[in-house]
Amino acid sequence: MIKKVLLIFLIYLSLLSELFSKEKIIIVSKINDQIITSHDVKKEISYLKILNLNLSELNNDKIFVIGKKSLTNELIKKKELLKFFDFKRKNSYLDQVFKNFYENLNMKSEKDFEEYLSNKKTYSIKEIKEKLKVEILWNDLIYKIYNNKVKIDESKLIKRINNEKNFTNEYLLSEIFFKIEKGEKKNTKFKKIKSSIDNVGFSNTANLFSTSKSSSYGGKIGWVQESNLSTKIKGELKKIDIGQYSKIIQVGNNFLILKIEDKRSKSKIINKEARLEELKKFETNRQLNLFSNIHFNKIKINYVSNEI
Repeated sequence: MIKKVLLIFLIYLSLLSELFSKEKIIIVSKINDQIITSHDVKKEISYLKILNLNLSELNNDKIFVIGKKSLTNELIKKKELLKFFDFKRKNSYLDQVFKNFYENLNMKSEKDFEEYLSNKKTYSIKEIKEKLKVEILWNDLIYKIYNNKVKIDESKLIKRINNEKNFTNEYLLSEIFFKIEKGEKKNTKFKKIKSSIDNVGFSNTANLFSTSKSSSYGGKIGWVQESNLSTKIKGELKKIDIGQYSKIIQVGNNFLILKIEDKRSKSKIINKEARLEELKKFETNRQLNLFSNIHFNKIKINYVSNEI
């Protein structure tokens, strides 16, 4: 009986060794006690290519860096979230977030999305839901920690509403949101990012350099009303046309580049109460996104990242 068990075990090891050999699976990084393999990065890259079709235009080395960074950031977030949340507990928002996710990818149903994924060497529906759960819980954590630090001047918002016209301009925007890391020179980084935009395009540069959540989607933000934007950002957008990107805009200790993908104007009836709530929500989300970046940069130093 022992010989039989030993034989089965040896066969298993042989098959496993063959699989690793065929796929050339290697350990590429380690976050504390958890490893990231080349196979993990490969799956993440396939997933990111679904979110940003332009990613395939990059060379394999750059795509690999993006995939590894994406996995590393997600793993750090999840390890931090496990201190506060039970991942096994059902999340009431997950189904709706997942539905919005696949509909934004032009999938009509979960079944269509599942069929689409079957042709890609990437995650299953279950795994994608787990990834979305990380983002949901991370947003919950940021809200709990920083919501009382959000500052909104209602009088300024009311003044803005009173000055609004009965039509609105909207921009379809993409962004590259970044900071200057310790040891980096500001002008050197600016030149590096601009050179990357010229060479590989805006969306791929967002994947490479942006620290915003939108980076996984090639920096895509979506349609934004001009009246929701700050005077400074509106002024910069008025200087450029569709298909162009802004100069570098400083936002606190961070920096932002915006690209106009499209723009449109439409008439509107202003309900001042509803408009005030809309502006308050927009401003709250903007500030929480800034706090999210600050918090991540603060906690990531607690997780040892060993490059292999």
